[in-house]
Amino acid sequence: MNFFTSKRLITSAFVLLVLFNGALLSVLWMQNTPRPEPPPGGRQFNHDNFFARQLDLNASQTVTFEKLRQEHFLKVRPEIESIASLKKQLVVESLKDKPDTKTTESIVASIGVHHAAIEREQVIHFHQLTKLCTPEQKGRLKEVLENMATRKLHHGGRGRWGDAPSAVKGDCNRPPR
Repeated sequence: MNFFTSKRLITSAFVLLVLFNGALLSVLWMQNTPRPEPPPGGRQFNHDNFFARQLDLNASQTVTFEKLRQEHFLKVRPEIESIASLKKQLVVESLKDKPDTKTTESIVASIGVHHAAIEREQVIHFHQLTKLCTPEQKGRLKEVLENMATRKLHHGGRGRWGDAPSAVKGDCNRPPR
């Protein structure tokens, strides 16, 4: 090997090492840059824009929908707060050495009463929204509400705990086929 080819080899190796080091430093720097924090309570879902887009609501329909939505949440907020309080009581009861089954059943029944009240209010709310829609929008609203009822909307086709719905993965109370 003569002097020029060895010098060219060393120079080429040096340039390659500098490029690799630069790429590595860039990757490390990008990994350590701070990312925006998610909002408290998980991701936020903007129902206003979702319904306006899905139903193709015009400006006046969107304003009316927002008013209906705010009224609905003012009506159901006490029920939601009651359920939260009852669930705390249920946790306290379940952590006792000997939980009282009568107390537990009473709390569970009360939670059910509040859930039923929320469902009744939701039916009224959706009926009011239906009166706001055109016939074409009513068909789309039906699809959206059916998807929401089966939680496809919020979980991308997954169940409450992030698993596949029981119709897909099988009922846990049935033996596998």
